[in-house]
Amino acid sequence: MAYEFERKQRVAIIGGGPGGYEAALAGAQLGADVTLVERTGVGGAAVITDVVPSKSLIATADAVGAIGEAADLGVQFFVRSETTGKPSRPEVAVNLAAVNKRLLGLARQQSEDMRASLIRAGVRIVNGQGRLDGPNEVIVSTDLSSGTDFDRIEADTVVVSVGASPRQLPSALPDGERILTWTQLYNLTSVPEHLIVVGSGVTGAEFASAYTALGSKVTLISSRDQVLPGEDADAAAVIENVFKRNGMTVLSKSRADSVTRTEHGVVATLSDGRTVEGSHCLMAVGSVPNTAGIGLEEAGVQLTDSGHIRVNRVARTSVPNIYAAGDCTTFLPLASVASMQGRTSMLHAMGDAVNPTEIRNVAANIFTQPEIATVGWTQKQIEDGIAQGEIYKLPLAQNPRAKMMGIKDGFVKLFARTGSGTVIGGVIVAPKASELIFPLALAVEQRLNVDQVARAFTVYPSLTGSITDAARAMHIVE
Repeated sequence: MAYEFERKQRVAIIGGGPGGYEAALAGAQLGADVTLVERTGVGGAAVITDVVPSKSLIATADAVGAIGEAADLGVQFFVRSETTGKPSRPEVAVNLAAVNKRLLGLARQQSEDMRASLIRAGVRIVNGQGRLDGPNEVIVSTDLSSGTDFDRIEADTVVVSVGASPRQLPSALPDGERILTWTQLYNLTSVPEHLIVVGSGVTGAEFASAYTALGSKVTLISSRDQVLPGEDADAAAVIENVFKRNGMTVLSKSRADSVTRTEHGVVATLSDGRTVEGSHCLMAVGSVPNTAGIGLEEAGVQLTDSGHIRVNRVARTSVPNIYAAGDCTTFLPLASVASMQGRTSMLHAMGDAVNPTEIRNVAANIFTQPEIATVGWTQKQIEDGIAQGEIYKLPLAQNPRAKMMGIKDGFVKLFARTGSGTVIGGVIVAPKASELIFPLALAVEQRLNVDQVARAFTVYPSLTGSITDAARAMHIVE
């Protein structure tokens, strides 16, 4: 008697960043035969050259900032002078070579931990450059130096998670020494004397904030009226005020036409003819999806004019068996979103229950000092009539815990649906806002109203108390 066994579904994943990693784990958990193709290492750019090292650097900057602000709490640091015997105030020194060695080590360890998790799950990992050869086959160049050795992977389902790379301008080409992208900063052995940052979006603002704390003189060149264009205007105003108070030079409504090397540094030439001289320049002018030359269009996958892969809320492309996740797609360029897309793609492809990703429920954070965390609808959308809601803003300086900690900047802002009081969004500007936003993310996801949020107990004193205080102030009158 002959038995027929159902063949395992074959899944090929191109790119091992957060999206590809989570897709591989989910696929293996659901019983698929999963092969992951990765060029640089499991975790991709997010772990090796972007999120993990950058946030580790910012953690060091936070530590330096905490030392500098300790005097406000009555903590004084002195060393005894050998000549006079009297106390003298020490200076905080940052060993950037040691800092960068540590954070790159953390990134490598995180990558190895993720690789080990995939191997334990039964995922096959192929080191190489992958590209599509039609909708059901992936060709892998396993010899990255010559591109001559190839491996072919047949697949029922393909997930593309190839990420994005820093945008480069012809008039300001990075050289890895003085003109840098954010992936090249970790080669520096000492804190830049004067760092020019071109671009005041999230990446530019985060690094400008960090290097100011680390001791660099920083000039931030912003083409817009305010830093962090597109973010909550009140939050951006707080950050810009803090930047200037900490000694940063912010050049608003200024566009850098070119950046060139000089004998001992760099010079940025602005569109109005002004020049800014510095020791180093960070180009933070956006990113480009790594979608060129990997067979997407030939396989029938639709791309935008910018090269991003069009996907729906279950991460499916225009080709039914091809999914995509992460910064290479038209969704938000966040590691958390990439991870969710990766899991969602596998659940959908394998026929499991799936909740389509809702962009408005995504919590996001900007790791400046202080941080900016957001979720849900924005104030601008409410003011423009796109969403119907009430707005309440509570300065953090009124919070007793904030007073104890010496926090002067920041606020909690809630958005609630007119009539029902359902929480539809919020903004928190505070130290560790990335941790404080979670209760608001839960409220948005679970459609809680302000009275339900207000009834939850918060520790007294705590920064989270400002969340319930704001919710209480928005009480629904029956």
